[in-house]
Amino acid sequence: MNYLAHIALSGSNSQHRVGGLLGDFVRGPLRGEYPAAIEVGIDAHRQLDAYVDRQPEMQRFVRRFDRPMRRYAGIVADIFYDHLLATNWLRYYPQSLDEFCQSFYGELSRHRDVLPSRAQAFANQAPKVRWLQNYSDESNLPLILSRVGSRFKKPLALQDALPTVAENRAEISSDFHRLYPRLQSFMQGTLDQTNLN
Repeated sequence: MNYLAHIALSGSNSQHRVGGLLGDFVRGPLRGEYPAAIEVGIDAHRQLDAYVDRQPEMQRFVRRFDRPMRRYAGIVADIFYDHLLATNWLRYYPQSLDEFCQSFYGELSRHRDVLPSRAQAFANQAPKVRWLQNYSDESNLPLILSRVGSRFKKPLALQDALPTVAENRAEISSDFHRLYPRLQSFMQGTLDQTNLN
């Protein structure tokens, strides 16, 4: 899962949602450098990543690719799954995608003082360019994947994976809609268990 799904799956607590995003910006052990509820969100993000990697839908997605793309297919899946979530948002959430994103940008801004520098840059830029909402527009995917691939030590044209995604779109979409409700249940259980401890 990429930014949008991680934020959405983090539930209604605003600090959990900020942590859901920060899971992609914070590395290493959590040692109380962030508010406790944000660290809960970061930890839940990490648990979700590990859970998703074990799911048959993700494993099927990855197997559709030959090497060397197969090594990076999980990243392609994360971004394409955010696209599928954005385009099917009302299937899973009562609030519109735009309202959800605008609300989250506000939450992120209110926690700006604790954000690492890269996340501060995201917080500054995302509302201006409608970063999260733009996952709904399939024409943005080549550029998104290209930018991600350019950040690798050895740059890779991740957008070259899109023809394979297009060829298997119906099956990938079906897999996503089987997977996402399980992710909602998993994260609800993860966050509920944290609240009990």
